[in-house]
Amino acid sequence: MCSLKGSFCHHIWRIPNVTKANSKRDNASYPERPFRRAPSNYRNYRQNLVDYQEAVKLANIEETTVNPKLPLEPEREVSKLILKPTPLSVFANGLADALPNYLGMTRNGITQGAPALVSSLSQLFGYLDFLFVVGTVFSLLALLFTFDAVAGEREAGTLRITLANSLPRDLFLWSKLIGGYVVFVVPFLVSLLFGLLILVWQGFPLGEPEIFPRVFSITLVSLLYIGVFFAIGTVISTYLDSPKTALIVAFTVWVFAVLITPRLGFLAAKIITPTRTSQSVYMEKTAMRDDFNAVIDKEKWKFIMEIPPDEDGNVMIGGENAKKVDERVKPLEEEYRSKFQDSADKLDRDYKREMERQEQIGEMLSRITPTSALTYLATNLTQTGKGARSIYFQVGDRYYDMLHTDLFSKIMDHASGRSFTAEDTVKITQPPPLETITLGETLRQSMVDVLLLCFFAVALTTVAFLKFFRSDI
Repeated sequence: MCSLKGSFCHHIWRIPNVTKANSKRDNASYPERPFRRAPSNYRNYRQNLVDYQEAVKLANIEETTVNPKLPLEPEREVSKLILKPTPLSVFANGLADALPNYLGMTRNGITQGAPALVSSLSQLFGYLDFLFVVGTVFSLLALLFTFDAVAGEREAGTLRITLANSLPRDLFLWSKLIGGYVVFVVPFLVSLLFGLLILVWQGFPLGEPEIFPRVFSITLVSLLYIGVFFAIGTVISTYLDSPKTALIVAFTVWVFAVLITPRLGFLAAKIITPTRTSQSVYMEKTAMRDDFNAVIDKEKWKFIMEIPPDEDGNVMIGGENAKKVDERVKPLEEEYRSKFQDSADKLDRDYKREMERQEQIGEMLSRITPTSALTYLATNLTQTGKGARSIYFQVGDRYYDMLHTDLFSKIMDHASGRSFTAEDTVKITQPPPLETITLGETLRQSMVDVLLLCFFAVALTTVAFLKFFRSDI
């Protein structure tokens, strides 16, 4: 099922400050700006890994305990789950720079750190990684290599001369497809091998058992994807007589298949099923907690007003009176805390349901083009896609539930008097380990995209052959 090897996440603990000195130390140790994570190539990955290791090292000097009898602000992050970069992001950056740097654990829920996007003009042009080269560049080259495979010979008159001999039509078209594909793929594989040698020379762990099979799988998927565009080019070439017309049609098909349709699917999904943002959900929780606290404070004030004044007409709320007020407030606070948790859980469930539905519609609409299937496959294989994101947030949810049980549920906001000892201290719960999906499980989850690429290749090749057999040469 899953392996802990290759985990791309770690944790740090962050404890609420109880003194001004601790506050200064905390601000000095944890700058508000998250550690930098830059795009795509291996050198940047190594720098990102160093930044991550420094953040973890810095976290180790922090205390790991907290006293639940001390006040704790609902927005205070008591712990963080930090995202670790993966070396396979050099092949497909995917969601690596779009995910939050960390997940912060607060009483109001989980906050998200800023995405790892670096503020640079280079972000205007996207990422130049292996996925971009295959999905965009080689798909266009494949169409340019095949658009006149049949139309060019038909216009030149050599097709009629060739088929006038005893050469079968299927053998002619297969020779065009296979011969052109081999000639096209050999330079691609040579350049890929050269690039891998450079990566290994730089220190890329290609020989690791979790790395090499995934790189090999990405290569096979890329070859299948190139084959799909060879089939598209052959279909265009068999249906059109003029190479010029075939070139225009091929380029138009490439623009829609590679550049427009994958993005259009998610734009349509946002219109069909609009959702709230995670920040709006968090702010709604904060407002809900503030409303509950206001009600409790109002009830507590009523209890205080019921205390009989002393001989001087003053109301004393210390000592036994404070204990009595706290005893009356405690069940009310527990009731409202339970109501808040139920409402917060409902908000989270509704938000997740909305997001999942929107993404499902976007995926479904975008999968009408082979480029989307390649993207989903490649990012899942490089652990920078939807699967890795799901694990990251699932671990965050489990970690928050653990903290809620061990810490958040024990904190009292409205106690009049506070007395505590060292035994009251609670140790911050460590996050559960983040599992990495194995290659077999990844392929099983991505089987839809594998089958789609195979379907595109087989169906388009069949269409090309049927048209060529029926053509009047």
